[in-house]
Amino acid sequence: MGTPLIPLADEQCDIVAKLEFCNPTGSSKDRSALWILEQAIGRGEIARGTTVVESSSGNFALALAFYCRMLGISFVPVIDPNCNEATEAQLRLLCERVEKVAIRDGSGSYLKNRLSRVRELLVELDSAYWPNQYANPDARDAHYHFTAGELIAQAGPLDYLFVGVGTGGTIAGLSRRIKETYPDCVVVAVDAEGSVIFGGPPKKRRIPGIGSSIVPPLCGQALIDHVEIVSEARAVEACSALAAEYGLYAGGSTGSTYAAVQDYFARHRPGTHRPRVAFIAADRGHAYAQTVYDPLWVQQLHAETAQTPGVETLAVN
Repeated sequence: MGTPLIPLADEQCDIVAKLEFCNPTGSSKDRSALWILEQAIGRGEIARGTTVVESSSGNFALALAFYCRMLGISFVPVIDPNCNEATEAQLRLLCERVEKVAIRDGSGSYLKNRLSRVRELLVELDSAYWPNQYANPDARDAHYHFTAGELIAQAGPLDYLFVGVGTGGTIAGLSRRIKETYPDCVVVAVDAEGSVIFGGPPKKRRIPGIGSSIVPPLCGQALIDHVEIVSEARAVEACSALAAEYGLYAGGSTGSTYAAVQDYFARHRPGTHRPRVAFIAADRGHAYAQTVYDPLWVQQLHAETAQTPGVETLAVN
């Protein structure tokens, strides 16, 4: 696919953004969706008449819908109310059937109930395949081979890599390949406040694409040095900053990751060495026009959530 790398002006660091939102459906999920489908077809797990069924908050479903349509494969996405309106409308255009879970689980999220509906569909449908992006090693390998391979060729030696975490595939693949090439590179995992991936308390989350109400198995395969927790308010601020300062119309995951870069280096001032820092711009802003970029939605977000101090980086190695 090949996505561009662009520099962002900064007083302390040499920052580069890997624009994964330039993939065909607008996110880093294109990588794993296409690779998973290709590998499953090659193994005979997807054949004529197979229906692909997957749980997604939006981006992975959109990528699967696009590539399944190209390959002539039936696809049923299982989404929830946090899926952006524009994404849901596009899914309903591309898919004959869309399942929408409307009841929150015990953690205040929808993921566990989405996964339950997936399992029901696997029984109901005559021939079904579940990509299981939370545990499928093909999701990891797509980013190991392609995203990381491109980043190494484009960016040269890296001191830091910041990656948003949702299902764990992106950071698992990227961190392993980057550490093989640049062993001293510090990998910082970026998670959302309210996500339980790294042991934080569950909390209602509104921005899809980052964080999770379960601990994805693929996260255990990632080589992570630190974890940076970002509030949704900070993610919104960072999205606005990327647009105002660099003209980048970025999505919530990208904003969260850029906020993590800013917050981390606000607390860890570089010395005489000017570090080379890369972060993954995983999603574009179009699907967030009615949320992250809507002043009324942002006002409601601030009204509903208590403002908390920045969370310290967690060392995990």
